Amino acid sequence: MKDTKKGRAEQSEMGLSLEDLIRRGARDLIQKAIEVEVQELLDDYENVKTLRGQRSVVRNGYLPAREVLTSVGNIEVRVPKVRDRSGMGVKFNSALVPPFVRRSPRMSAALPWLYLKGISTGDMREALAVLVGEQAKGLSANVVSRLKAEWAAEYAVWMKRDLSSRRYVYWWADGIHTGLRQEDDAKACLLVIIGVTPDGRKELVTIGDGLRESKESWLDVLRDLAAQGLPSGPLLAVGDGALGFWAALDEVFPETRRQRCWVHKTANVLNTLPKSLQAKAKAGLHEIWMAPTRAQAITAFDHFLKTYGAKYPKAVDKLVKDRDALLAFYDFPAEHWLHLRTTNPIESTFATVRHRTTRTKNCVSRSTFLGLAFKLVQEAEKSWRRIRGVERINELLAGTVFKNGVSVTDDDDQQQRLAA
Repeated sequence: MKDTKKGRAEQSEMGLSLEDLIRRGARDLIQKAIEVEVQELLDDYENVKTLRGQRSVVRNGYLPAREVLTSVGNIEVRVPKVRDRSGMGVKFNSALVPPFVRRSPRMSAALPWLYLKGISTGDMREALAVLVGEQAKGLSANVVSRLKAEWAAEYAVWMKRDLSSRRYVYWWADGIHTGLRQEDDAKACLLVIIGVTPDGRKELVTIGDGLRESKESWLDVLRDLAAQGLPSGPLLAVGDGALGFWAALDEVFPETRRQRCWVHKTANVLNTLPKSLQAKAKAGLHEIWMAPTRAQAITAFDHFLKTYGAKYPKAVDKLVKDRDALLAFYDFPAEHWLHLRTTNPIESTFATVRHRTTRTKNCVSRSTFLGLAFKLVQEAEKSWRRIRGVERINELLAGTVFKNGVSVTDDDDQQQRLAA
């Protein structure tokens, strides 16, 4: 019964429109900020007692839910109430959603985590103003600090979760250079892994930090996963040319095969060629990774080497050194190739973050930095879809061998039918 309910919930989630996701993300974040506001008020009166020794100011349920009109539709909010037993007349009025406010004049039709991107600039009140208007600027610095601390604590708990029962089919790994500086003035780099579970869902596996994409930094990330009980690595990991990740993977999860990202590789190769040749060279590279079989890919590969090898040895060297890792996807189901040839799940999640954070010079603490990034990915994760060809995953995990994207069993059956 539980599985049935979970399945319906997941189907409902996948059916949500972008506007639905925007509204839900904005609602959840605004509600959380209001809860922090009321908690700050209660803390201010924590030591004020009645004659009986009871706390004078306590929570007292919620006001009736009301909808705030935004440019993406109505968002329902519930403002908490407090009870003042002392007769001082203490009331709670949210600075974020003041009494009687039912219209947000500046709600931006952006992704749910626009708010979180804004927070990374170090001015949360300005970011909240984008969501609900100038009223947000009435938020105190204490509320801002509480929210940051809460997210950092959530991240710390999440990083200690038990992974002993988890299994991943694929990983995408990448280092995200955000441009933000930590307190020691070092530029922070996010080390992110997104995985595919046996039911085809994408989920955040881990997110850590490092001063650069070194082997030592990635070793810390992968060893943490092992310490959390993760029994094994994925069947295949997809990443760019950062040698640190691959060296660390070989040490911690040596059974995992590697697939180089074709988007990164294409950019690396084209950077070594004159602009006048780049369009033609890009088409040649496209013929390699879009070939229907490994044999045809190798033919296109060799043709590229022959075409550019004499005059542009650096370009072909970048291909030759990673030949096997670039073509590893041919040993996996063809339905999955679309997902395995690039690190797009990570790139698309963080593309706008790079754009936003490179404009700030504010310093952040390590815990704040990781807490913000964690919440950012959590919001993005709600809109991730399953990979194609989910039914093929069980075959992979059962040990079925694939050749040119087709299981060897299916290939044999087809040959027998043709022979008959």
